[in-house]
Amino acid sequence: MPENVKKPFYIGSIDEGTSSARFLVFDVIKRKVITSHQIEIKQKYPQEGWVEQDPKEILKAVTDCIAKVIENLEDLGISKSDIKAVGITNQRETTVVWDKVTGEPLHNAIVWLDMRTTTTLEDVLDNIPNKSRNKNYLKPLCGLPLSPYFSALKIRWLIDNVPKVKQAIEAGTCAFGTIDTWLIYNLTKGQLHVTDVSNASRTLLMNIETLKWDPLLLRFFNIPQSILPEIKSSAEVYGTIADPESLAGVPISGCVGDQQGALLGQLCLKPGQAKATYGTGCFLLYNTGSVKVDSTQGLITTVAYKLGRSPAIYALEGSVAVAGAALSWLRDNLQLLNNITQTQDLAERVRSSGDVYFVPAFSGLYAPHWQQDARGVICGITEETQQYHIIRAALEAVCFQTRDILEAMVKDSGTKLNTLLVDGGMTVNDLLMQLQADLTGINVVRPHMVESTALGAAILAGVGAGLIDISEVNPSQMTKFSPQISEDERDLRYSKWKMAVERSMRWDLSSSLD
Repeated sequence: MPENVKKPFYIGSIDEGTSSARFLVFDVIKRKVITSHQIEIKQKYPQEGWVEQDPKEILKAVTDCIAKVIENLEDLGISKSDIKAVGITNQRETTVVWDKVTGEPLHNAIVWLDMRTTTTLEDVLDNIPNKSRNKNYLKPLCGLPLSPYFSALKIRWLIDNVPKVKQAIEAGTCAFGTIDTWLIYNLTKGQLHVTDVSNASRTLLMNIETLKWDPLLLRFFNIPQSILPEIKSSAEVYGTIADPESLAGVPISGCVGDQQGALLGQLCLKPGQAKATYGTGCFLLYNTGSVKVDSTQGLITTVAYKLGRSPAIYALEGSVAVAGAALSWLRDNLQLLNNITQTQDLAERVRSSGDVYFVPAFSGLYAPHWQQDARGVICGITEETQQYHIIRAALEAVCFQTRDILEAMVKDSGTKLNTLLVDGGMTVNDLLMQLQADLTGINVVRPHMVESTALGAAILAGVGAGLIDISEVNPSQMTKFSPQISEDERDLRYSKWKMAVERSMRWDLSSSLD
């Protein structure tokens, strides 16, 4: 190779999501995936509303993915030594506690959408001064409402209900982490107990301005700081991999929550840019730059990312608990389809949803309603309704929930969006993308390279290791979906959706029949 031609280098990205773990190798500058491998992660449901995963299964899936990708690289004639850095992106809020002496988990991971802490939340609300039970009581400090969604309540539940956790805290051997922390701890053989600001901002324990664990928040939840990881930026060299041996010595230099990773991967780097990621849930982030915007519309303020010593970049976020999960439910519980890949074909067998509206509030409603006792409803069924109408209504539900959040973002920011950048597994569905454009009235833009989340982690790793500058990353080619229905039709259908949401939120659990 001529001396003036740089040898290609690659960056690895661990993408550990709710349903699977993956390892990808990128040529980041070209936005190109060289090779990847994916392994499904099982979810456990010990009780209604409880969702758990085995932390050791998650770790094994990650290391198995790495091993397979190294094999693939060898087949491609690429040396593993060409991987110069590794980034990590992860499902957020999911809570793991383990023993620092044995390295063994003290309980299964409690997944972000788990609802067991509803009773814990009730106890916490009772402790708010003046008995106001204001769910936004802590929001000025941490940017988040009090909700079972976030990690602090999961930690509190574990302390109160799992004797091994309390014993480990008393012995000084308990460690808490979100999935990024658990993975980094194990990849470095226990040398690092760290997280980044984007993940820490999802715990209810980090001060949204100082970017440090807040003593007032820790006292409020009665959680000892000794179990918490050290908070780092999203792009710096945290340490090097010790296990697996195939990547020994490679720096871990990027870490970011999955939705913030997608914001970066989409290159939404300027205030006013927004993206939506469609997966198990749907998550919209709106970049507000270095300015922390306090939402009055039910959104949360979160840290998007922090590059080394540069100021933190903030975002407004709206979270939809159930997006792709609604299609899985139609497949697994109602057997309306055999495979998620059939969704578009089946939904296109009817021209509309036939005025059927599906609110998939299986675990309550997230932003902008934050009502955990809401329940799923399907409205508008007639004798003409077929399975295809319900499947199409499930797709429309994703779009309507997205519009709910976009409306809140417009009110908070004072700026109307003209374009929504999208990514995630569901975006391969052209019908869903067209429905999203139709029902929001804005252009929906899908990149040809849809691995935005993993790419975001790889970009951060490259920046953290001093290999690249974000300005060097090429933008992706795009496919645009433009609205094709009238504003009157759009608003009529949205008004009916809001009526269905009202029914969902007025569901009286005490009147339900066993």
